[in-house]
Amino acid sequence: MTAPRPYAEVVGDPIKQSKSPAIHGFWIEKLGLDAEYRAAQVTPEGLADYLANARSDENWAGCNVTMPHKQAIIPLLDSLDPLAEKVGAVNTVVRQPDGTLRGFNTDVGGFLEPLAGLLDQPHLFRMARVLGTGGASRAVITALDRHNIVLVLAGRNTDKAAELIAELTGASDHHIAPLAHFAEPTDFAFDDREGCLDLIVNTTPLGMRGQPPLPFDFSHAPPGSVCYDIVTDPLETEFLKNARAQGLATIDGLSMLIGQAAEAFELFFGKKPPRGDDAQLRERLMQ
Repeated sequence: MTAPRPYAEVVGDPIKQSKSPAIHGFWIEKLGLDAEYRAAQVTPEGLADYLANARSDENWAGCNVTMPHKQAIIPLLDSLDPLAEKVGAVNTVVRQPDGTLRGFNTDVGGFLEPLAGLLDQPHLFRMARVLGTGGASRAVITALDRHNIVLVLAGRNTDKAAELIAELTGASDHHIAPLAHFAEPTDFAFDDREGCLDLIVNTTPLGMRGQPPLPFDFSHAPPGSVCYDIVTDPLETEFLKNARAQGLATIDGLSMLIGQAAEAFELFFGKKPPRGDDAQLRERLMQ
């Protein structure tokens, strides 16, 4: 009889579209680990029972958490990593040796990973236009605020945007705008951007398969902006296509997805994933 193997999984509702099993399975295979990574559809009503069962399963290393559970799961856990507590969202749960469950947020690190080279450079000024005030924006706002970046947070509900900025940054030098503002052309004349870093980040589901495209007029993009879309299906969103047509640098959602998964993988299995194989992993994920 084969001994049970340690395993982790991703939970959400729906879950069929998740790329996490392919990412973690690729790394398990490359490292030759005797472990598994699965996907489990867990409804909001079934989340508490799911975690109760996980506590008693010594082979369950933990789970990644996707929509709609990233905030709802918090009161069901025994402890939170300080970063997860700050963000107010959990995307990774790890079973501790005593059976307790601790929540982490690896979305912050995953989001920042492809920006590391830029953020290591000195800048006279840093600004990010962050589009969207949903759950995904919480990690993005927290990540950017930690790197002395002035934020312009755009949402359909500007009151919600203001509350989010106050909660996550406590700073007064950030700005709020209606999302519709960026859909209309502007004749604003940007000054010399030499020595500046400008980011435009889509955290909304707009542009995702089955959703309308993100309405963004590129007259709002300063010269040399970097456009970052966290949507993963499709990878080539209209927002990114249009950005490249304007000659702007782009970052797709797979960069963040792989980055956050790498942090979670080490928490689950105690080993760093083989990041030298990222190009091969991306190819597999795009098939």
